[in-house]
Parts: sequence; structure tokens; C-alpha cells
Amino acid sequence: MKKRVVVALGHRALGTTLPEQMVAVKKTAKSIADLIEEGYQVAITHSNAPQVGMIHTAMNEFGKTHDNYTSAPMSVCSAMSQGYIGYDLQNGIREELLNRGIYRTVSTVLTQVIVDPYDEAFYTPTKVLGRYMTAEEAEEERRKGNYVVEEHGKGFRRVVAAPNPIKIVELDAVKVLLDADQIVIACGGGGIPVLEQDNHLRGASAVIEKDLAAGILAEGIDADKLIILTSVEQVCINLGRPDEEKLGEITVEQAKKYMEEGHFGIYNMLPKFRAAVEFIEQRDGRSALITSFDKVKDGIKDRAGTIIK
Repeated sequence: MKKRVVVALGHRALGTTLPEQMVAVKKTAKSIADLIEEGYQVAITHSNAPQVGMIHTAMNEFGKTHDNYTSAPMSVCSAMSQGYIGYDLQNGIREELLNRGIYRTVSTVLTQVIVDPYDEAFYTPTKVLGRYMTAEEAEEERRKGNYVVEEHGKGFRRVVAAPNPIKIVELDAVKVLLDADQIVIACGGGGIPVLEQDNHLRGASAVIEKDLAAGILAEGIDADKLIILTSVEQVCINLGRPDEEKLGEITVEQAKKYMEEGHFGIYNMLPKFRAAVEFIEQRDGRSALITSFDKVKDGIKDRAGTIIK
């Protein structure tokens, strides 16, 4: 049996604009191809913050200037971002594999993730997105029931909740594709957040932290390793202080201790460590790797990155 891994791609692996994404994906594809050559079955998830923000802004502006159209809800913007990021990723990975003489199908699964309507995050939204608005536009958003925050000297921006992922709707499809030895791109941007209402799934005005979604994806497909790619080769504790220390191989207990001591940013490293710890604790023999995308090949051989076991 081949070992299974979930790879969570951060912003650096995708770029911010369309041209940047096309260039970044070519480099990222090499790291994914390295894993395939090492004999892993690979499922990939990715961030989408710049992309979904761009789509949200574009659709809102379009709705304002065309009377017969409405603005797109967050869930639809998330679905759009999954589609076009997946399009670039699957073509980039396919091309890189063919260049190495490997034929393997790469598929993107439009993925919905169920969230709890009573999640505390809905009462304290934190994720800022979209363009800057005037005070009048911000008031209009508030009348719709949306949250808005003011950035001094810049204007107002929309704020949405970041609830915890509970269940991946299309998980069975992902598992079938992996069983067929295909490469799967799923849970892009953390997945499309949806609320379960009997047999109906209703899009939620929210975003999901992609690292937490990667963790439940890894658990759902019974992966052996969770790989989270970010902008640094190794995670540091005491960052920016004289006693700054890079973390190599650590235990789950050490990871929990560093989390409790507040070493990691709430919207940066903390979700990565939380996802890693929760995934590893579900089954013996699992591990997690946090590193930069150019160090993946060394990282899977325990020669680079921060490794949690």
C-alpha cells in the first residue's frame, strides 16, 4: 500500500494575482511531483485569501453597475476560487509529471465543508476581505446584516466569520479518486462553508481556515502524513527575541506546550499546529511536517522543516 499524504499549500505556493499564480504553480508542481516520485498518494488543499477577495470585490462591483445582477454570496465566491485555482494547479502538476515521464490523472473536486451555525465564530467575525468602502457603503452592508470594520485612514472593509470545519461533504469522492491512484485537489480555501438544513446545504457567509480543513481531510482519507507548506523552512519559538529557536523534530506534547505558551500567531502558525496535533492524535504512526515548498523532498526524509511525531 502506498502511503497517503495531504499537502496544504499556503499563499507563497499560489501567488496573489493571476500572472503570479501561473508562475508560482509551476514551482509548486515540482514539489508535488517529487512526492509522487517518492511513491506517495497525494491529496492537495490550498489557501485562497487573495483570490476569493478579488472575486468577491469583482462580483460586488459588477452587481452595483448592472441593475439586473446581484452581488455573489461568499459561498459562491469560494466555489469560483476553487475552480480557477484547481484549474491552474491540476494543469501545472500534470505537465510536470509528464515532463518526468509519469502519467497520472489530476482532478479537482469542488468541495463543501459543513460548519456549525452556532459556532462562536459567527458572533465574532475576524476575517477581513474585499475592497475598502466608504462610510455610506459600509452602512449599507450593515443593513444587510454583514459585519464591517474600519481601518484608520483607509476606509471600511467587510469582515466574515471563520468557523471550525466539521465534515467534508464530498469526502467519499475524494477517497474513490485516491483509491484509483489519482492526485486530488480538494477543500480549496478550506472548502465552501455550508450549513446543513435537513437535506439542503445552504452556503454560509464565512471562510474556513485551510489548515484546519487540511487536518480533517487528512483524517477523513486516513492519511499517514500531513504536510503544511508555508513561507519558512522551520517554525520558530521566541520569534524575534535573543533566544529565538528553530524547531526541528518535536513531539505532540512539545507542540501542545508551545501552543499553550502562545508562541504561534492566531492566524498564522497556531492553526497549523492545531491541525497537526489533532490529526496525529487520532492514530498511531502518523506525523506532520511544516516547511517551505522548496524543502518538501528533504522534509519527507526528516532532513528539513519542523516535524511533529
